[in-house]
Formats: sequence, C-alpha cells, structure tokens
Amino acid sequence: MSRRYCLALDLKDDPALIAEYKRYHERIWPEITESIRKSGIEDLEIYLSGTRLFMVMEVEESFSFDRKAEADSKNPKVQEWEKLMWRFQKPLPQAGPGEKWLLMKRIFKLEK
Repeated sequence: MSRRYCLALDLKDDPALIAEYKRYHERIWPEITESIRKSGIEDLEIYLSGTRLFMVMEVEESFSFDRKAEADSKNPKVQEWEKLMWRFQKPLPQAGPGEKWLLMKRIFKLEK
C-alpha cells in the first residue's frame, strides 16, 4: 500500500525563468530519476499555476523524507540539480530558513 504526499513551492515571477524551469523538467537528468526511484517514490508529478508549484508523490510504505534527504546530501548530481533548480525557485512566504518544498495538509477528501 502506498502513501501520498502533496507539497508546494513557488517559482520566481519571471516568465523566462519559468519557461527554462519547464524545459529542464521535460528532460530531467537520469541521475535524478534514479535517485527518486531508489528512495521509494513510486510516482511523482509536478503541476504549475502561475508561479505556484504543486507536487504529488506516491511513495512506498518504507519511504522516509529523512532518509531521502540524507541520500540526496551525499549525491553530487542531486546537489548539482538542486542548486540549479534554486535559480528558478523561491520559498513560500511561510517557509522557515532553508525550507524549500513544504508539505501540504489535506483539509478535505470526498468520501464514497
């Protein structure tokens, strides 16, 4: 059984930067895809509205944000990608120091 997480982040309000960010995500680096899959993320989608990014992750039961962060910190290619992506991204207003993608809290679910 998998779990779902939803996260949000903003992009800088610059159409050229947003277009470039989208181009990078048309051909994500294979090392990044490998890192995502190895961490226990089964599916990942990113949506964009204006400057707001919305990420939906389906993860294995064993997935851990802490283990993913630790593995990412030791992976030079992931660090290179994150540094590159930060050129386009900016934290949400409520983000703390050093926070990027923020977990969202579900407030409604349509029940059967």
